Amino acid sequence: MKITVMTAGEQILNLDVDPHETVENVKALLEVETRVLLQQQQLLYNGREMRNSEKLSALGVKDEDLLMMVSNAAPSASANALSFNPDGSAVNPGAFQQHIKNDSNLIAQLFQSDPDLAQVILGNDLNRLQELLRQRHRQKSELRRQQDEELALLYADPFDVEAQKKIEAAIRQKGIDENWAAALEHNPEAFARVVMLYVDMEVNGVPLKAFVDSGAQSTIISKSCAERCGSTLQGYCSWSWSIRDIGSRIHVAPIKIGNIFYPCSFLVLDAPNMEFLFGLDMLRKHQCIIDLKDSVLRVGGGEVSVPFLQEKDIPSRFLDEERFAKEASSSGAPVTSGTADTSKNSPSGGQSSGSARSNPTEGPDFEAKVAKLVELGFGRDAVIQALKFFDCNEEQAAGYLFGG
Repeated sequence: MKITVMTAGEQILNLDVDPHETVENVKALLEVETRVLLQQQQLLYNGREMRNSEKLSALGVKDEDLLMMVSNAAPSASANALSFNPDGSAVNPGAFQQHIKNDSNLIAQLFQSDPDLAQVILGNDLNRLQELLRQRHRQKSELRRQQDEELALLYADPFDVEAQKKIEAAIRQKGIDENWAAALEHNPEAFARVVMLYVDMEVNGVPLKAFVDSGAQSTIISKSCAERCGSTLQGYCSWSWSIRDIGSRIHVAPIKIGNIFYPCSFLVLDAPNMEFLFGLDMLRKHQCIIDLKDSVLRVGGGEVSVPFLQEKDIPSRFLDEERFAKEASSSGAPVTSGTADTSKNSPSGGQSSGSARSNPTEGPDFEAKVAKLVELGFGRDAVIQALKFFDCNEEQAAGYLFGG
């Protein structure tokens, strides 16, 4: 008949023995399998100790039954040195490290199952080793807790509403975990940071990083970049160089892409995290192709190809969108608290009480500002919200929309 023996170290052994075999002979077989001396073994069946002279059939042991083997050997000093604390750390981390180092097979297995731990074992940082052992212990404890909860749910009352809700949540979470694991295995690039498309250009000899955006209707230059290029751009625009109004347009100016100059027109906006946006209007005009396979921008139907910049070549201020969005939203925001100074808005004579002030978010002027921003590619609801937030200052609202 076949019996199963589980050792104190959770090792499971399957033995094929005769039903009339003595317990002593079974222990002899176990000594070969476990290297635990016969005299140090204690066999238990249904919680009762089995004596060496007794036979398995007389004790009621049947086919496929389970026996427990406990070793009563006194732990050696080396065994104590390789034991663990309740938190999972080694009692003697130096001895534990040296023991694994001396076993090449164990090191090879560890590199397969837990390469991080193997690297720490081969290193010299015992504090890091202890911390990693504690981390692994916490992970195993959490896994055991989850398994216990799942086992408890399996035996829960099928008519218990709360238990069924927990089972439903566990099934849903298991599906999420499996989907996450599959995504990490088959589509890891989806979790990497996506760098936007930038290329090197020149506006009248001034080098800059141009953001290529086919989702923007217009090509745009930031206010700061326009001021930097001011001495050369002044002859190409029909507006005052103070750049006070949003949407001021440079009708035509040469931009250099690769080694060729192209005529370009663009708007001036106050966008802090972008200095030059190459929009759909100029992309179409110059027959540009965004080639993601070769990571280049092809201009003029392919007569010029310029590579998209790598992340290390893009200024960090362009990549830190969240910080600049906060700066844009906080710059020039109106004070709306009750302690705000209303003297500037009061009618002549200084009498503010009883005088109704016109609502700046109503009327043709407000609609004209909304229409102008919508033409730049923003949604109407987002435009109205931004204008209300910035007290109808369309330049600040545009900067906020482009910064977010």
